[in-house]
Amino acid sequence: MWPNENDIIPSALMLDWYRHGDFPMFDETTGKTFLYNPDPRTILPLNDFHIPKSLGKKVRSGKYILSIDTAFELVIRSCANRKETWLSESLIRSYIALHHISKAHSLEIWINGELAGGLYGVTIGGAFFGESMFHVHTDASKIALVLLVQRMKEKGMLLLDVQYMTPHLERFGAIQITRSDYLLRLDEAVLCNVSFN
Repeated sequence: MWPNENDIIPSALMLDWYRHGDFPMFDETTGKTFLYNPDPRTILPLNDFHIPKSLGKKVRSGKYILSIDTAFELVIRSCANRKETWLSESLIRSYIALHHISKAHSLEIWINGELAGGLYGVTIGGAFFGESMFHVHTDASKIALVLLVQRMKEKGMLLLDVQYMTPHLERFGAIQITRSDYLLRLDEAVLCNVSFN
């Protein structure tokens, strides 16, 4: 548990949590931030990532413009802008601090100059820890996910952690693995000498 809800969590501490398979979530009921390390854990295997045909057409249409790390704060605040959120102001500012040292990244999807959707996550070595996504236009967050996987493969990254299974992620080929299996994959990925940038 993070006891100082008004303080930014030190980046070194945040990265240490992720290296050990933990991630923070704010609990609106208690007003506290807790660490989670689920078993089973959900990942998206990069080589078995499934893109629905209709979504693939949208990605190739040229209608959507991708940017990376140009609107990180806008993306994370858009992710938090929902009825129930696990992102407190302290966590938002903590992730922004990670972004400033190139350990948290955002992918933005634009339509006609407006932010249509996006996602953000934390990176260590060859691991990308997907944290949240949002959309204003239909499928914009899904397109961001497709482009994230493409970039990870181009960069030689190994592990896309999405934490919990959802029907949305299952359609893309997400699988659940045991915590012990996840930690083995994590150990390999964080030592991988690659960069998301």
